Amino acid sequence: MPEISEQKVNQQRLQEVHEALSSGMFVSVRKLLQNMPAYDIALILESSPFKTRSVLWQLIDPDNHGEVLEELNEEVRKGILKSMRPEKLAAVAEGMDVDDLAEVLRTLPDDVYREVIRSMDSQDRARVEAALSFNEDTASGIMNTDTITLRPDVTVDVVLRYLRLRGKLPDATDSFYVVNRQDIFIGAVTLSSLVTAKSETSISSLIDKEIEAVPADMQDTAVAQLFERYDWLSAPVVDDNGRLLGRITIDDVIDIIREDAEHTMMSMAGLDDEADTFAPVFKSTQQRSVWLGINLITALLAVAVTSLFEGIFEQLAILAVLNSLVPSMGGVAGNQTLTLVIRAMALGHVGDSNYRALLSKELAIGFVNGLIWALLIASVVALWKQDLMLGGVIAFAMLMNMTAAGIAGVAIPVMLKRMNIDPALAGTVLLTTITDVVGIFAFLGTATILLT
Repeated sequence: MPEISEQKVNQQRLQEVHEALSSGMFVSVRKLLQNMPAYDIALILESSPFKTRSVLWQLIDPDNHGEVLEELNEEVRKGILKSMRPEKLAAVAEGMDVDDLAEVLRTLPDDVYREVIRSMDSQDRARVEAALSFNEDTASGIMNTDTITLRPDVTVDVVLRYLRLRGKLPDATDSFYVVNRQDIFIGAVTLSSLVTAKSETSISSLIDKEIEAVPADMQDTAVAQLFERYDWLSAPVVDDNGRLLGRITIDDVIDIIREDAEHTMMSMAGLDDEADTFAPVFKSTQQRSVWLGINLITALLAVAVTSLFEGIFEQLAILAVLNSLVPSMGGVAGNQTLTLVIRAMALGHVGDSNYRALLSKELAIGFVNGLIWALLIASVVALWKQDLMLGGVIAFAMLMNMTAAGIAGVAIPVMLKRMNIDPALAGTVLLTTITDVVGIFAFLGTATILLT
């Protein structure tokens, strides 16, 4: 498969660089890094132990520092930026896109940020401060101000002559935006229609009315959904008055989609989505301790429920053996539902209008699954211990817990979303607590009533 071969190439490249470093062949490493694209260099930095990164950073061509910083995840970038002097950062900033530069500067401490801003010339300082004034999680926060605007009353010939004089188009240019003298967005002219039109054609006659502008305050995830739905390569961004501010390109949107997927995956383990794989031991321990502590508290709740039934454990030791089975099955079933619902919520598939329908469906699935596995485990236990009543007890507990898991798998993420809490971050801990408590209580409670 292509992705496997790409991984092998990356690992071979990483091994080659590290072997050259360990042998003291710094000139060879410098040459290797010079021939790599920024993304591959960033991958090597992220895949290297903490102490090795500072050495590698010194060997990277300073002209490429800006591009590499753009590709790094936030935690690794922070570590590298700490070692750079403000004047060096200002020099790196000169070649960076405004949106990427704003993202880098947001990670700096306030005192360092102020020094970097002071080190810039007035033009760079103005464009950066304008970018930093926008919310980073909105369309304006991910847009780029490097756009080409046209007036509706000029001809194709005038525009083409201007483009020839300009010499270079901004990256990922597929459209030009038409504005009036107050920079109010009127529409867009695609590159293909411009180059195929007659020279005397007016720009106003080429405007594509179907290209819509994105509001500056729209959430970046909503922007990504629009790009996916309409297969856009770029989109204009306007303020509340319809004034053109900049544009969003597909490469920015891909970053949003990737970051959102990483956030969901890492949050379900209680980790930061920008977590550094090779961060120092103390820092990694500190980051993971919070949710381990929360999980310990919820686990103690399950232990407290179990302790209520100490007496029956003394009478029937087999219950201690079987006690973990019911919560385990409920936890797996609940996590399946939870993952499905969180994904559906991220895609915009679940809302107030269809929440009850989804809840009914998952309740039915939980009940049917519970019935199937309850009958199976009841048969196994009854044959194993020659005790039909014990088989019936665990069957009832299994049915109750898997039904509860189906309900909780839908209700928990919806409830957390309404409370503005990330379902991926807190959902798993709450679900585990519910399936543990319901499973233990149903099993041991029923056993206490029927077997003693």
